[in-house]
Amino acid sequence: MGIREFKLPDVGEGLTEAEIVNWLVEEGDPVSEDQPVAEAETDKAVVEVPSPVDGTVKEIRAEAGEMVPVGDVIIVFETEGGADESASASTSESDEGVAPGDTEETTATQTASDATDTDGASGEEVSTPEGRVFAAPSARRLARELGVDIARVDGSGPGGRVSDADVRAHAESGDESAEESTESGAPEVSDDGVKSATRRVGGDDTESEPGASTPTATQATVESADRDRTLAAPATRKLAEDEGVDLNAVPTDEERDGQAFVTPEQVTQYAQAQQAAQEADTEAVQADVGVSEEDERVPYRGVRRTIGKQMARSKYTAPHVTHHDEVDVTELVATRGELKEVAEDRGIKLTYMPFVIEAVVAALKEFPYLNSTLDEENEEIVLRKDYNVGVAVGTDAGLMVPVVKGADRKGMLQLSSEMNELVEKARERSITREEMQGGTFTITNFGAIGGEYATPIINFPETAILGLGAIKEKPRVVDGEVVPRHVMTLSLSIDHRIIDGAQAAAFTNRVMEYLENPSLLLLE
Repeated sequence: MGIREFKLPDVGEGLTEAEIVNWLVEEGDPVSEDQPVAEAETDKAVVEVPSPVDGTVKEIRAEAGEMVPVGDVIIVFETEGGADESASASTSESDEGVAPGDTEETTATQTASDATDTDGASGEEVSTPEGRVFAAPSARRLARELGVDIARVDGSGPGGRVSDADVRAHAESGDESAEESTESGAPEVSDDGVKSATRRVGGDDTESEPGASTPTATQATVESADRDRTLAAPATRKLAEDEGVDLNAVPTDEERDGQAFVTPEQVTQYAQAQQAAQEADTEAVQADVGVSEEDERVPYRGVRRTIGKQMARSKYTAPHVTHHDEVDVTELVATRGELKEVAEDRGIKLTYMPFVIEAVVAALKEFPYLNSTLDEENEEIVLRKDYNVGVAVGTDAGLMVPVVKGADRKGMLQLSSEMNELVEKARERSITREEMQGGTFTITNFGAIGGEYATPIINFPETAILGLGAIKEKPRVVDGEVVPRHVMTLSLSIDHRIIDGAQAAAFTNRVMEYLENPSLLLLE
């Protein structure tokens, strides 16, 4: 019999951890290769984790609801024949640095032996601050084994990511500073290098005297820089974007060509300070209002956390303006009623959304700035030639936006069929990351739950989003007489850096024209 350890694979691009939502097997259960054994929640959807072998479940090492770093062993299988081995879907990082011929199990055994050595301090595990250091799980483990403070390791990967090789190089350099740490836990380096997070962000180069009060994280954030332009490497800009950090606010005394220059370490330190400030503010608010023991705490992670970060990034990056209007869709209601049975005969449920998508695409061709993105680094507006329309869908986990690719090349029934399939997959949490990427314009239908007007937040980095209100009968004057008409409300939010109010109004008017006279869509 053999033992097979299975590590949590990278179930989504760029993920460092995932939540084990549910185990589909129990200890002692027989399993076959590719049989789903668990469900894991990524930042986009719930995915099934398959067994890599035929065998029996020997041990489950993660609880349902637990957040597990990518690369950690989550389940152990007992297999027929063969020596013990460990399995991972991401072996490139976990095997890094293992000498040819050595197995991962041998390395792990040696590590465990070292860690439990009672004769010397070399086996004593050193606490490594997790913080927001970008590092592979295997690098963190190696840092603990070697007694290295991972916060002091210079990462050579994208965005300053720390690898196993970086940890080993740092350990071999014999840097004595790795054995030291400040009382606050923030990294301290000499003044000609990167300073501590508190000093760098706070802008104070003087050392704190013993017993003196340290500036709070909130004060550090308030005293952030305020520049109009900052130089930084592309990887640093990507890191700042991922962290939701404004590069122009990151304090630095480094210069390149007479302009302020920001490094990845400074971005990370500033992000840490901001997070600490937010946590301090949250604690202060809770202390003021008096948190009750009966209050329920729901984990803020997975899809909900991703939605929150995306919404905050959009709202605080793009200056939003929302244009509201009403459109008489009496003819649209009649047209959809006539075509509904024809669509049902072909097995397709026809809603109003495909009509709106076609009207939006036709209007986008006339007003291309609403189908654009802003390349801030190169200071260019990119007018997109693809028409990939996202449709916001409410799910139990939060708002998801499936994208109908190439909407300008699809007919009404094809649009309807593809959109219905994507919406269903989103609600079932089986939709893939690729099916929610690449959008150029988004439509959200808050009218489905009875709403009329809203101020929808742009699906960044897009530059506009159209909100649809409920279709209701309202009195309208037609040929001098007051008659009941079907009316739908529209709410168009725009990025005012790129789109002017007049453009927004003209675009909305064109969409309204198509919805008032759906037969015009036949000419497109």
